[in-house]
Amino acid sequence: MLLADTIKDTLSNQLSPGAVLSEPEALHKYCSDASGLHFIPELVVRAQNTEDIQTLLRLANAYGFPVTPRGGGSGLAGACLAHQGGVVLSLEDLNRIRLIDHENFLMEAEAGVISQKVREVAWEAGMFYPPDPAGMDLSTIGGNAATDAGGPACVKYGTTRDYILGLEAVLPNGECVRTGVRTRKGVVGYDLTNLLVGSEGTLAVITALLLKLLPKPAAVQTLLCAFPSVTCAMENVATIMQAGHLPCAIEVLDHRCLALVGELLPFALPAGKPSLLILELDGPATAIAEEMETIRKLMLAHGTIDTLPATNSSQRQKIWEVRRQVSLRIHDYAALYLSEDVTVPISAIAPLVNALPDYEKRYQLEIFAFGHAGDGNIHLNITTQDVGLADRAHAGVRALLALVLDLGGTISGEHGIGIAKKPYIAMELPEPMLALQRSIKEFFDPNKILNPGKIFP
Repeated sequence: MLLADTIKDTLSNQLSPGAVLSEPEALHKYCSDASGLHFIPELVVRAQNTEDIQTLLRLANAYGFPVTPRGGGSGLAGACLAHQGGVVLSLEDLNRIRLIDHENFLMEAEAGVISQKVREVAWEAGMFYPPDPAGMDLSTIGGNAATDAGGPACVKYGTTRDYILGLEAVLPNGECVRTGVRTRKGVVGYDLTNLLVGSEGTLAVITALLLKLLPKPAAVQTLLCAFPSVTCAMENVATIMQAGHLPCAIEVLDHRCLALVGELLPFALPAGKPSLLILELDGPATAIAEEMETIRKLMLAHGTIDTLPATNSSQRQKIWEVRRQVSLRIHDYAALYLSEDVTVPISAIAPLVNALPDYEKRYQLEIFAFGHAGDGNIHLNITTQDVGLADRAHAGVRALLALVLDLGGTISGEHGIGIAKKPYIAMELPEPMLALQRSIKEFFDPNKILNPGKIFP
């Protein structure tokens, strides 16, 4: 749609001074995310307070224009893009930590606070916020909530949803509501907090979050294990957990990933198609040192080529820098890059990665496998150097997603659906379930002004 000048003037007059941006450079800044998709909005509103959001949504209902909420713009599914025009609503200026409660281990943070800051503020206060999605230095806590973001720590600590006790949110009609409780338990009425978490900005605009914090772990230990193949590495994930160990991170990098980041590793890679596991334990220093040595011996007995413990924080940071570089280097390497974040049962990880060479050959693709092996959330980056093979690449994605579903998995573990995965959602959810979910959207947003056209085909 095209916003009339009268609507633009009304927005400028009724919102905070400077909140409305219309210059081409400003619009371009908010036209993309990490999905590679681009849609230039007609206007951007950088809300300065909750009242700005309420006013914007009331005007959107009155004039019938779409509003697309946006956090840090680091998502991979296009959920924050204005693909139907209208207004992008940026939450980046709602960035205050409202509360740190040491006695009750709580934090209240506005939606625009950078995720890394949430972790750092909690840590400095002697507490721990476990979720650690990739790009924490870019993503906002509100965006993490909107997609229920995960990260390496999920294997032990769960996802963002597990640390949200309550929300402040603005409904599509402009009403500001509070959901949830300030206690660790609460079952009064429907769980609206968990309904809004993961809804990708289609049901409400999250403006603040009440977060549950944990005591700070006393120590952390990290171990790097090299395996002759990704299958061997994946099989050892089950070995570790069946032996009664629960690391706070189990990350895998396959041979294609290692080919791009090999020079960052602290040792030379063996010949063939080696893979790495990054294992991490947290807890009392003596206890986790003993447990890590037990795991190391277990890995040596089950096919690992070599192990390298991180003996200090600097070495630990270098190991995690290797992991952080993977997505960036794949993106730079490939002419066409499709990011899928499938999740399968732990027992199905090895069968999934075993099948990848066949799909590479069948669809003329290169598939990079890495990610959160501890909870079965394997990132499959489907790539080709020939952009003319885009249709073939998308066909390969669909075939791989069908395999994931056959293995008892799900097509998205943490990135969400947005625009990018919308064509595939009906593969997982039958029409009666889609109809039920559409009816929830209709109830919340009858005029379809809030992030329309996302999730549902």
